[in-house]
Amino acid sequence: MSAPLVIAGAGIGGLSAALALARAGRRVLLLERAPKIEEVGAGLQIAPNAGRILAGLGLEEELRAVALEPAAINVRRGHDGAVLARLDLAGTRARYGAPFRVYHRGDLQQVLLQAADDEPAIEIRTGARVGDFEDCDGAVRLRVHAGEGVEEIAAAGLVGADGQRSAVRGHLLPTERDAPVYSGLTAWRALVPAESAPAALRARESNLWMLTGAHVVHYPLRGGEIVNVVVIVATPRQDDQAAVLSLDGAALARALHGRRPAPMLSALIEAGAVWRHWPLFARPPLSRWSRGAVTLLGDAAHPMVPFLAQGAAQAIEDAEALGRAFLTLGASVETAFSAYEKSRIDRASRVVRASRRQGDYFHLGGLGAVGRDLAIRALGGRGMLARNDWLYRQPRGQSAT
Repeated sequence: MSAPLVIAGAGIGGLSAALALARAGRRVLLLERAPKIEEVGAGLQIAPNAGRILAGLGLEEELRAVALEPAAINVRRGHDGAVLARLDLAGTRARYGAPFRVYHRGDLQQVLLQAADDEPAIEIRTGARVGDFEDCDGAVRLRVHAGEGVEEIAAAGLVGADGQRSAVRGHLLPTERDAPVYSGLTAWRALVPAESAPAALRARESNLWMLTGAHVVHYPLRGGEIVNVVVIVATPRQDDQAAVLSLDGAALARALHGRRPAPMLSALIEAGAVWRHWPLFARPPLSRWSRGAVTLLGDAAHPMVPFLAQGAAQAIEDAEALGRAFLTLGASVETAFSAYEKSRIDRASRVVRASRRQGDYFHLGGLGAVGRDLAIRALGGRGMLARNDWLYRQPRGQSAT
């Protein structure tokens, strides 16, 4: 039996890649260092560019059962809650080939995990960490650390889908200059019971509030029973809050008081019982993701700040491109990895840059914020949505669903 392709990491990107490669006729060994595959975190937005791909994997029925489709996105001025633009999402399936959807991250991961479990070509091992590896003669020998000790595995190729602090990337690029660095931004995340949220914020809609040096995103999950809320604040020094792993709602609302959030927004923040602290990190952009029979995927290749809600979506796009490379180029792993990288690196890099610019735009203050708000009103919901056509429309070469 031929050696499998090994994927390090069973997050959204790793599971999607395993399914795409299996659909392309490859055997896959998926290694996850955690003893059990369960996603931490809360909400996840999946835009149409990724939704098309997930549907193309044959998962539409299962996805629909756990997703919520917001009716609109409201872009709000943070200090008074005024809606600057309302993006009606009713026509997005017709426009882009898939709807906007939001998920509890764990629900989406379980759909992907069940599909991988049901796929005979995929083997999943938990409690297994990829250590060092050697790429030689068009194959990879890697050492896997598990409870029983260290095992050597022969693989046809290795895909590092092991996140922003990727061990695979660390072995490919063992330099201090490539280490993750604090971005100057901190996220606070909470799930709020819908009945505890202000009544005006319980609709099946997403909301973006823009404040000076901060912004807030929230949307309902699980049939509207809970509200996922993320507060992102410019915090230049990571050690200013490094010792604070969580806050209650009242404490976080007090911390934001100087940014003058609207009373309704403060009430939503206060309704969160526990807010988890997530400092946001960045890594230098790469000119190449692959070396021989080793490549990177998702946050391991192109970590990005979450201001376009494209982190998971770009990992899913990577997965589709990886599977397509094997479908069209046959058995040569090195050739397929090179083609995958070539098809994705420019677009993913563009999304990384656009995500960071979007955050700067959200956080403007003073006259910059006034000009931004006037521009958003002038564009309106249709114009705001059209600005991202480049992101949501089907790229050339992507498989149709």
